[in-house]
Amino acid sequence: MVAIAFIGLGAMGYPMAGHLSRAGHDVCVFNRTAARATSWLGEFAGRAAPSPRDAARDAEFVFSCVGNDADVRAVSTGPDGAFPGMGPGSVYVDHTTTSAHLARELGDEARARNIEFIDAPVSGGESGAQNGALTVMCGGREAAFERVRAVIEAYARGSVLMGETGSGQLTKMVNQICISGLLQGLAEGLNFGSKAGLDMDKAISVIGQGAAQSWQMDNRASSMIAGEFDFGFAVDWMRKDLGIALDAARENGATLPVAALVDQFYAELQRRGDNRSDTSCLIRLLRD
Repeated sequence: MVAIAFIGLGAMGYPMAGHLSRAGHDVCVFNRTAARATSWLGEFAGRAAPSPRDAARDAEFVFSCVGNDADVRAVSTGPDGAFPGMGPGSVYVDHTTTSAHLARELGDEARARNIEFIDAPVSGGESGAQNGALTVMCGGREAAFERVRAVIEAYARGSVLMGETGSGQLTKMVNQICISGLLQGLAEGLNFGSKAGLDMDKAISVIGQGAAQSWQMDNRASSMIAGEFDFGFAVDWMRKDLGIALDAARENGATLPVAALVDQFYAELQRRGDNRSDTSCLIRLLRD
């Protein structure tokens, strides 16, 4: 058992912190909306703190899973952030999907304070967080990663150190670039088959056993066929993630024509009010 602070109890952080509690760790949580922390305490053993700084005091490991770069700065290095409350040698693990620039900035700040920082974005969505089956892509120093890896395993089926600070975020960008293309291809295929008069459930059961198989097909094809999108990873969050990837591509010279196109499709879905719909709602643009 180790002392842990968990900052951010959203759709992902809530069950992740819960897994840490169930694993027997001493968990102190903070959430900007205090009622959310109260709800969490009704389900799991632990404590709540009035600020990230208070939550981080005496914690060996501090985890955060919040919204964007600005949110991460606020809960880490802000006046009431976790960094000022962390003791020497403690480790801050950020599961938020952010820019690699922010990860490097926080890594430098952490080392100046004699603490460790690991950027550790996740893949697997809300269901992966609830089932303790996330994939975690990490960037940071190997010694710090090895210390915290066994703790991360409470809610992950795998965690890999990709390299120096920022490498985890860059790997997550690759993940989102691939997913955007896969979802658009799946949407086009399903729409085409439907227009052609095929039984699409039957078609998916066949092609899902071949080279077209993917996680997106296995987990999203049926709901796409049924027109169900009130769940999953929201369009707003995918646009945020693709924006980060497109910015990074402009810096490193990579060309992302498909990702840029799909990003604009998501922008259109936002204009239509699908901000909180699952990313698989791309098919709505084709059907309409």
